[in-house]
Amino acid sequence: MRSIMCVEMSTLRSALDELLATEPCSLQDLDLEDGLLEMERASHILLAARSRWLAEVERRRSFAKDGYLSTAAWLADRGRMSFSAAKREVCTAVALAQMPVAREALAEGAISASAADVLVSVRETNPAEFEGAEEALVDAAREVSVKELTATAAEWSREADARSGELDRRLYDRRSFTLSPTPTGAWRARGELDPETGQVVRTAMRAVTDAEAREGLDLRTSEQRGADAIGEICRQWLDRTDRPTIAGERPHLTVTVDVEALGGDGRSTFEESRPVSSETARRIACDASLARIITRGRSEPLEVGRRTPVVSAALRRAVVLRDEHCRFPRCDRPQSWCDAHHVVHWADGGETSLSNLVLLCRPHHRLVHEEFRIELRDGTLVFRRADGSLLDGRAPP
Repeated sequence: MRSIMCVEMSTLRSALDELLATEPCSLQDLDLEDGLLEMERASHILLAARSRWLAEVERRRSFAKDGYLSTAAWLADRGRMSFSAAKREVCTAVALAQMPVAREALAEGAISASAADVLVSVRETNPAEFEGAEEALVDAAREVSVKELTATAAEWSREADARSGELDRRLYDRRSFTLSPTPTGAWRARGELDPETGQVVRTAMRAVTDAEAREGLDLRTSEQRGADAIGEICRQWLDRTDRPTIAGERPHLTVTVDVEALGGDGRSTFEESRPVSSETARRIACDASLARIITRGRSEPLEVGRRTPVVSAALRRAVVLRDEHCRFPRCDRPQSWCDAHHVVHWADGGETSLSNLVLLCRPHHRLVHEEFRIELRDGTLVFRRADGSLLDGRAPP
């Protein structure tokens, strides 16, 4: 079976190579346009096949033997794509596996990938009722533009909610909020709130913006005032003394600053190595708690000794500074999701020291204790499966 599949993939690659070798500037207008549309239909067929295969990977979960925690994590790493994009592809593949009419239409090239995305989205809102309406909605997708399909699907969804009498629950189930970093260092927010939560957030934001508006002339745009209000609300929440602790400390903004940066030079970073200007670091340092971490040599905060298994807050900060995120191969979960793991367990004589600690996110921390093991060789971490085979590691930071 594997040899047959290799032949098929080789044929596909040969066809793609031949296509890439064709110079579009040498084609007549009609050939150019027809060829482009045919490639578009072919891409939809390839997407349908890819979705079927991806859904099968999700079903088998064969990636778990290499320590991946999900299909999306495996696809993001092996496919060299962002996790959010991989997660969307997995969700689409799993949904299409339950949508036979839409899947067949996509495989025939009768509907576009954009139309399939609309159908997947509307199915998520009312999966039970969608089953009976799938054929009609797919027929609409064959005939109308994606813009018209989106409007049709939205109207169908509203009617389905009204028929079920569960509009409030549907709106609540659809709630979402994500905050994602951009390549420039800014953050992009995207979400949808149910009516009650939206009203709570709007009331809190209005309280901040109204108070600031009474203080005098405000030249900010409404969007800028909204962004500042969200930031102020979060700062006030973090400043409260009753906040729950994480890894022994109250939640806080962490800025790692070279000594030289306070004088105008040197490197400063937020968590996850996101750069911050020296001037911003100096401004934050005006009202902040400072923790000294010496990165060369030994000092008391870095060497607690093996008499206690407890990792102090100061020692954890040093581990975070070095590791930045989970050190399990190909995992980049942030330090706030991680535990400080003893490579050599303290019960077996391992020291609670920087050289014997490593950050592991909680799912991988559990796997290391149950299915994998870590060795420390000449300062380099080596990860092995339960059968002793080597798991590709990551170079030390």
